[in-house]
Amino acid sequence: MSIIEALIFGIVQGITEFLPISSTAHIVITQLLLGYQFPGFGFEIYLHFASILAVMIYFRKDIMVVIFGFIGYVINRSKDNRTQFLFGIYIIVATLITGVLGLVLEDFIGASMKTPPFIAIALAVTGLFLIIIERFVRYGDRTEEQMTFKDSIFVGLGQTLAVFPGISRSGATLVTALFAGLNRDTAVRYSFLLSIPVILGSSVLAIGDFTDGAMVAEVGIPALVVSFIATFIFSWLGIVWLIDFLKKSKLIYFAIYCFVAAIFVYFFLDNSMIIEL
Repeated sequence: MSIIEALIFGIVQGITEFLPISSTAHIVITQLLLGYQFPGFGFEIYLHFASILAVMIYFRKDIMVVIFGFIGYVINRSKDNRTQFLFGIYIIVATLITGVLGLVLEDFIGASMKTPPFIAIALAVTGLFLIIIERFVRYGDRTEEQMTFKDSIFVGLGQTLAVFPGISRSGATLVTALFAGLNRDTAVRYSFLLSIPVILGSSVLAIGDFTDGAMVAEVGIPALVVSFIATFIFSWLGIVWLIDFLKKSKLIYFAIYCFVAAIFVYFFLDNSMIIEL
C-alpha cells in the first residue's frame, strides 16, 4: 500500500466512523475507487483501533465517571452512584444484544450483501430513517437518569442492523435512542460510549487476521503508521464536529448525503464487484 493510499484510507475511516453515514460503506467505496482490496480483516481492525483510541481519549472523563460509579454502587450501594451503575448496565445490555445477534446474522450475510447495489440500498435506508426521526418524530427529553432496560434493548437491536454493509452503526444507535425518547445529548453520549465495547469486541473476534503477519507484510510499516495517525486525527475531528453540529443543525443533512452517496454507488460503481468485508 502506498503512503497516499494509507492516508486516504485513514482519513475516510476517521471521518466516517462516528458520523451516521456508515464507515463500512465508505471504506468499501474507497477500495473500489482506488482498486485496492484489504488483505483480510487485519487492516480494517487496525483502523478501528485508532478510531476507538480517539473516542476513549475524548470521552475519558465520561468513561471514568461510569466505571467509578458502577464500582461504587456495587461496593456500597450509594444512591449517588445508582445512575452511573444503571448506565453501565445499559451499555452492557445493548452490547450483549448486538454481539449475540451479530454473530447469528453474520452467517446469513452472503456475498450478495457486499456489493455496490446492496450497499447503495442500505445507505438509502439509513438516510430514510434519519429523515423519519428528524421530520416525523418529536424529540424526547429523557436523560440518562430516566433511561430504562427497554431503551437499552431497543438501541441494542437497532445497533445490530449495522452488521449489514451500508447501515451506519452510529446512525442506527442515534435513531433508535431518539425514537425511544432520549434527548439528543443523552442519545449522542450513549451512542459514542456504546461504540467502544462493540468495536473492541468485534476486533477481538477477528484478532487472528491482525496477528498472522500477512497484513503487515502486505500493507507495510510506513503505511500502517500513516494510516493510524490519520485515522486517529480525523476520528477526533469527526467526534468534535458531530457533537457541535448536532447542537445547532439537523440529521436531515446526513440523510441527504446518504441518498447522494447511494445514487453514486449504484450508478457509478461496478455492480459486479464484491468486497470481502
